[in-house]
Amino acid sequence: MTHQAILVETAEGIGTITLNRPEQMNTFSTPLANELNQALLALDDDTHVQVVVIAGTGRAFCAGIDLSEYAGKSHGEYRRWVTRMEQMVLTIANMKKPVIASARGFAVANGAGIVLAADLAIIADNTRFAVPAVNIGLFCMGPAVPLTRTVPRKRAMELLLLGDLISASQALEWGLVNQVVPDDQLENATAEMAATLAAKSPVALQMGKQAIHRMSDMPLPEALIYSNEMFASLCVTEDAREGVDAFLNKRQAVWKGC
Repeated sequence: MTHQAILVETAEGIGTITLNRPEQMNTFSTPLANELNQALLALDDDTHVQVVVIAGTGRAFCAGIDLSEYAGKSHGEYRRWVTRMEQMVLTIANMKKPVIASARGFAVANGAGIVLAADLAIIADNTRFAVPAVNIGLFCMGPAVPLTRTVPRKRAMELLLLGDLISASQALEWGLVNQVVPDDQLENATAEMAATLAAKSPVALQMGKQAIHRMSDMPLPEALIYSNEMFASLCVTEDAREGVDAFLNKRQAVWKGC
């Protein structure tokens, strides 16, 4: 498939989507939003891919939505437009496979939304992070959804109401990301994390991700019932039997993916 606003590569069980509008700081245009969502779904269906990485070209990971598309819409058109822009949040949550965000430069508005929606996030130490739409009379409604599920409400409110840029070290301290690395080590650190995930049982990763997303919003008793059912379902898979046998016999497991 030919892409206009992203690049897609696959190798050694890792699918990489690179936002590719560097002159526009990888802002979300309609083509980028559509292509990102389609690529996420395609990689989730690709049996040769175990892990998905989202990265960006140029000096910004992503600086939000392309406001050149903003003007002149009706209420219904704005709703359809922003739904398209924010679809990736729901797609990532519903994907079977883990998604890693790998960011440098600016992760702002929808760029922050990708980092927050991803299952794991590694950023370079030069990354600046913000949800600043309030500064131009709007509000980062879409990014607020994963943000309020990632950090305590007071932290989320501080970011959303003030709209200030924060540093990579603050993002790490606040729990917005998993790792901060020197800029020249970002690709290697991302590849190492992705390879570590790709070497694990795909069944365990996929069932585990699904369980976490579904039980997070359940009341405690229902969450425990659901998690126990998922664990029992995992126990009867070939990968679980293989993993336990390999552990007990001190050998390397050979995953079958079923």
